[in-house]
Amino acid sequence: MKKTYAGLDRDSHGLTPTGRTVLDARVFGLIVDAEDCAGWDMGRIQALASRVEQEWDRHGGLPSTLPPPLAERHRRIYEAAIRAAGTRGWNPELDDEER
Repeated sequence: MKKTYAGLDRDSHGLTPTGRTVLDARVFGLIVDAEDCAGWDMGRIQALASRVEQEWDRHGGLPSTLPPPLAERHRRIYEAAIRAAGTRGWNPELDDEER
């Protein structure tokens, strides 16, 4: 049985490495905003991560180097994700092993 991703909405808090891949894929328009990648196998997630990495490489690798429309989209998507993660107990001061 292939291992699959639970989905951003069922991720432990949504800001895991895979969760950030999903968020970044939304930023770059690689998936629609409603897609949480639930049920995707790890090969499909890795293919998405590779596409996200290519987009970051094209744009300098930092949110501050994104063109204004993408920077605004990044800000909006990540602010919502951080709020949601906080309601699930995520603490930015702790890493996942300390939760």
